[in-house]
Amino acid sequence: MGKSWLPFASYNLWSLFASAVGQEHWHCDMKRGHAKVRKREPDVAAILAQDTVPQTIGLLAQQGVYEFHLNSQRLKDTDGAAQVAEILKLDQQADEVQERLHQILSQYYENPILLKKRIFSLSRGDESFPEPIKLYYGSITFNLFAAIDCILLEPDGTLHILDLKTGHSDFDERQAFVYLLAASYLFPRQRAIASFYNLELCKWSEPITATTSQLNAVRIELARLAQRHELEKKQYRKNPAEFDRIFPPNPGFRCQYCQFNSVCQFAVQEVSA
Repeated sequence: MGKSWLPFASYNLWSLFASAVGQEHWHCDMKRGHAKVRKREPDVAAILAQDTVPQTIGLLAQQGVYEFHLNSQRLKDTDGAAQVAEILKLDQQADEVQERLHQILSQYYENPILLKKRIFSLSRGDESFPEPIKLYYGSITFNLFAAIDCILLEPDGTLHILDLKTGHSDFDERQAFVYLLAASYLFPRQRAIASFYNLELCKWSEPITATTSQLNAVRIELARLAQRHELEKKQYRKNPAEFDRIFPPNPGFRCQYCQFNSVCQFAVQEVSA
């Protein structure tokens, strides 16, 4: 028998449904439509096949941290950062990517935050999707996907879920809550906390915890989003001409930074002075 198909939820889907606090005015439902519903259509698939600059930097930064700890001697060698840069083939990347990654690698070499930690798991960043966690709420059954960058084991046995960041965006606690929800199913007998660390800014978040009632509220919200997203996918497939009604656009200044602006008829292009 083949695997049964279920609606899904993830932090990424949640973020496409609603922007982080303070960023609501930039939210665009049409971006979710392109990314999650039209993703197999040739024009959109071609865009999704190419990582954006921020995505490339985030992925290479994660790989860099992984390579430092795959062979910790690199953290002792005087040219350790250069070794990792060569492994990542940074010389084949765009100038902006090279510049920012060299800075990230140099900073991590000088301050390797995981060196004296007990690493339970550390992702390289380019693995396949993790196995989904099947969750339930009332009559709704859905798959939760949670790709966790790193899990540390604290001295008291607490699992510390760490998400590595790049760029200058604020940390979004919703992501931590999704990871803590996943941990409550993957490691039901262990206490868990979560935090973020920005590799470019060398900045930690405060530790984030969640009560059982908070995790239940997150589960309910994700179930609701999974169900709504599935309904909207079906509406679009039944009537593709209704795309902009099902996934309303929010054109404006941010359109010039959206990876889908070349296929979006509502995108506002930058106007020269």
